[in-house]
Amino acid sequence: MENQDINEENINNQEENITQTEETVEENVTEMPTPEELLAAEKDRYIRLYAEFENYKKRTSKEKMDFFTYANQEMMVSMLGVLDDFERALKEIAKNGNEADLQGVELIYNKFKNKLTEKGLKIMEVRAGDSFNVDFHEAITQIPAPSEDLKGKIVDVIETGYTLGDKVIRFAKVVTGN
Repeated sequence: MENQDINEENINNQEENITQTEETVEENVTEMPTPEELLAAEKDRYIRLYAEFENYKKRTSKEKMDFFTYANQEMMVSMLGVLDDFERALKEIAKNGNEADLQGVELIYNKFKNKLTEKGLKIMEVRAGDSFNVDFHEAITQIPAPSEDLKGKIVDVIETGYTLGDKVIRFAKVVTGN
């Protein structure tokens, strides 16, 4: 009787193994993607890769344009000091010098300023009474406003501000009223 029990157990174990093997085979069959699914996955991968490459081309093109636009920024910033010196010299020569000296310095100043303007340098137009804007102005100090309408506004411009293209390369230094 013991042999018969062992035999029945073996038969039951074999039936279970066969059932498990059939289930595994069915799972393997359902896991295999169809050729259409493979094609769709490859098309999706291709489209994403193509879009990524197009974005890369646009980004590098923009970076290259920015580089050419702002490549001479350091040189422009260093020239601003010379431009300021010319303006100070013109004021002093106008007060004390003779007319011929003034005309000669004005000629050189205008030529220098025009060359910088050709390269993209722009003067920021800032006047007393304009609203203070942190994006374009740097407040050097605050003084009591001479009139009520100048509170929180620009009272005096100490140093001219400049832009190169759309980028501020030197903020206008101003005095604000409080």
